Amino acid sequence: MRPALGREFAAPPGLLDIEDCVDLNGGVALPPGTTLISLIERNIANVGETVAYRYLDFGRSSDGDVIELTWSQLDVRLRAIGSRIQKSASAGDRVAVLAPQGLDYVTGFFAAVKSGTIAVPLFAPELPGHAERLETALLDARPALVLTTTAAEKSVTAFLDRLPGAAPEVAVVDRISDAAAADFAPVVIDEVDISHLQYTSGATRPPIGVEITHRAVVTNLIQMIFAIDLMNRNTHGVSWLPLYHDMGLSMIGFPATYGGHSTLMSPTAFIRRPQRWIKALSDGSREGRVVTAAPNFAYEWTAQRGRPQPGADVDLSNVVMIIGSEPVSMEAIGAFTEVFAPHGLPPTAIKPSYGIAEATLMVATTAPDAVPAESYFDIERLAAGVAVRVGAEAPNAVAQVPCGRVARSLWAVIVDPETGAEIPDGRVGEIWLHGNNVGRGYWNQPEQTHKIFGARVAERLQSASRAAGVPLDADWLRTTDLGMFFDGELYVTGRIVDLMEIDGRAFYPQDIEATTAAASPSVRRGYVTAFTAPDLVIVAERAAGRSRSGSDPWPVVEEIRAAVQRKHGVTAADVLLLPAGAIPRTTSGKLARRACRAEYLDGTLTAKGS
Repeated sequence: MRPALGREFAAPPGLLDIEDCVDLNGGVALPPGTTLISLIERNIANVGETVAYRYLDFGRSSDGDVIELTWSQLDVRLRAIGSRIQKSASAGDRVAVLAPQGLDYVTGFFAAVKSGTIAVPLFAPELPGHAERLETALLDARPALVLTTTAAEKSVTAFLDRLPGAAPEVAVVDRISDAAAADFAPVVIDEVDISHLQYTSGATRPPIGVEITHRAVVTNLIQMIFAIDLMNRNTHGVSWLPLYHDMGLSMIGFPATYGGHSTLMSPTAFIRRPQRWIKALSDGSREGRVVTAAPNFAYEWTAQRGRPQPGADVDLSNVVMIIGSEPVSMEAIGAFTEVFAPHGLPPTAIKPSYGIAEATLMVATTAPDAVPAESYFDIERLAAGVAVRVGAEAPNAVAQVPCGRVARSLWAVIVDPETGAEIPDGRVGEIWLHGNNVGRGYWNQPEQTHKIFGARVAERLQSASRAAGVPLDADWLRTTDLGMFFDGELYVTGRIVDLMEIDGRAFYPQDIEATTAAASPSVRRGYVTAFTAPDLVIVAERAAGRSRSGSDPWPVVEEIRAAVQRKHGVTAADVLLLPAGAIPRTTSGKLARRACRAEYLDGTLTAKGS
């Protein structure tokens, strides 16, 4: 990143034409100089008076106060906040955002990027249970400046003062006057510069910052637009996802790419009343196409608590709903579809997908006209690395939901994780990736960067190699996820670190977790973890309405043990039945097996009478 040095800037061209991002071979090729900021500047110049971002504030009103920001207003806010950033940080410095969900978060994030600094999207210390993750990220990124809001200022400054070393400066975004925009010094940003550090969720290890370049983030947004057929410019986003999460950031990236808008709300607003999400989707569906994204639990929760009232005017006929962030659950899809199909939800609306922070976000998703469905495989053969399709009623059947096709201009190969040699379709191995959407590496972690982002395929298949077209000396990203190609689609079977070995046999924890959830109606579906310590331990949360004080957990525990023994041929050494909310979660809402195991071992994870 370089200061502009007084150079004249050419007027931005028209809105981005997605077709201009395709080369002669049909691959994604960005126009030279394309960055997040160049796209925003196009929108400012061409559709400045249209809405860019809308926030539904349910903290002030149960109906949600509507706060809107046009592209022209966004321009003023980015330059105003940017001028404050430039007083405390130079190009390449890190600027962290520790703020509640809202438009101030959006403007702070983009202002940090526009200023030539590296944005670090994090969260305010009020987020319960994640102080350690926040401290880890701040001590790693070492921001020169922290952006927050008046509402969070006190807690943010108190948190920063407790950290070792000198605390960074704090700027309160909502107290920066629009008049400060005149003091902003333009900065030239290159597509290979780092846009932001995306800290991983910490589900399997401490959070680590992924260096996401402008080329990576814009490439991935274009890949998503092609993959889920969002090329109609009258497509808008609706999201309650946290803006510090990669899926949440993508929902503010879509409007930047093609000049549409996104409607946002807070995660808390969604959890309290999931019908708010449905209403926002319905309202958007009447205007044009609407895209949203959420993990499994959100679809299950909405099916339970977000059912429309009889006769409610709900229209979901024009929505695209990405489901990902963890192995996709057909139970979640089925429950949601059953409730909302009568309200126009198309059978093709929900898109099982796979993505990781190291690849910016999306890796694969199902085709626009595909109906989500699961396939069944022999559970023991699959755990041994071989896919053998069986009938749904087979006693050894395990369901797997395909994540569809790999994104355009992204290569995915399945390799033996020990040797790095490519293995054929129908065999389980580690998923490796190559493409311009892959991040640059890990911040301040050269050894880990070389190990994870600098892998080399040791040997390619002689025919039908999925690495065809990639130079032999190219670097590949090791995802540490296990998966396979079957009938042309990518299946994600689990994480290497989670794979359990019991009595010399391999088991995927999610298979035992699914068996546990189905063993008794007293188990809260989707809220089970399984791990070894060193023998098999199962931790499950009680279903709603089944947590009465004094109730005997032993019948449920024995049902779980019997089901696991019958299905998998192993005995659980310990089964804990806990109240709802007891299992640790990541900041993205996923159950954290690693943290659960740690709490179990140190005795802080307890149950009544287990």
